Amino acid sequence: MTVRVAVLFSGGKDSCLALDKAMSSHEIVCLVSVFSENKESYMFHVPNIELTPLQAEAMNIPLVKCYTKGVREKEVDDLKNVLMACKRDYNIEGLVSGAIRSSYQVNRIKKVCDEIGLSSINPLWLKDEIEVLKEILFKDYTVIISGVFAYPLSKDLLGKKIDEGIVSLLEDYNRRFGLNPAGEGGEIETTVLDAPFFSKKIEIIDYELEYSHYSGVFRIKCARLIEKD
Repeated sequence: MTVRVAVLFSGGKDSCLALDKAMSSHEIVCLVSVFSENKESYMFHVPNIELTPLQAEAMNIPLVKCYTKGVREKEVDDLKNVLMACKRDYNIEGLVSGAIRSSYQVNRIKKVCDEIGLSSINPLWLKDEIEVLKEILFKDYTVIISGVFAYPLSKDLLGKKIDEGIVSLLEDYNRRFGLNPAGEGGEIETTVLDAPFFSKKIEIIDYELEYSHYSGVFRIKCARLIEKD
């Protein structure tokens, strides 16, 4: 049964892939991006969340922004409020998220959805993390690493496009150090610059790097949409 859904959208690989999968069976009526003041938000992706309006434009899908101070549990209430607005304004029946293994995130999303009468849809739930990375390569996404937050992730990974070499490296780090290769524990953050369902791609014009003690961010300061080749 086709369901009218919103997508909890960070602009990273997981939310884009979840959206991609949901497109085949549901009607995507809006995106919801949560802008958190807390760089260490328990629930929400932070690096380059400011690019979601460009990504939404590239997909021609309305974007609903939500702002939160990122206080633990209170940020869940902020999500609930914006979803209630989406249910009123867009008549959504469900929410799609890119959760893979984070019980903390998926349980809170489900609780909010249950409280306001939405289906919680998680197309990537319990998928193998390496297979998720390989799928974005197979589908020809352009994804860069926009944040690293764990040993032994180095500065030179920031801004790098995820390719077969990066996937192999992350697979090796998973074996040797127990690093989650999909970064769902907050070890890695990503930003999608292009995907098959984008009508245009994102070009980075200006950026800056911050890095110290195995923690850093590739911050996109200026970007634009350009035609695909």
